[in-house]
Amino acid sequence: MDLTIHWTFLPHNDPEASLAFYRDSLGFEVRNDVGYGGMRWLTVGPADQPGTSIVLEPPAADPGVTEDERRTVTEMMAKGSYARIVLATADLDGTFDRLKAAGAEVVQEPTEQPYGVRDCAFRDPAGNLVRINEAN
Repeated sequence: MDLTIHWTFLPHNDPEASLAFYRDSLGFEVRNDVGYGGMRWLTVGPADQPGTSIVLEPPAADPGVTEDERRTVTEMMAKGSYARIVLATADLDGTFDRLKAAGAEVVQEPTEQPYGVRDCAFRDPAGNLVRINEAN
């Protein structure tokens, strides 16, 4: 079996703020920008990895989600406890400095974890946890 991670989804509540974070601060390219019914989906990813993308979507955009569920998702996003992603870089300190200088919300400075990973963490503009591992 040969499987790869092709897309993953993260919610956004402000597409322009998300673009500023993922495109301008992280350096991802924009692969798609789709509007429908007053909502907007943005697909971004690393330029050198065209087969791996993050789709930034309106929270609970699924028509099957109830208003109570949508409210719960929105409340969890506001607390920063709804969604997360782990990225990797060979230059953890440089990436941390660049994101911090861009005004990203720092959750954790670069730290050697007891489980063998050195990493840092930020929140994106929607409250999603973005953890960045140092990869060699």
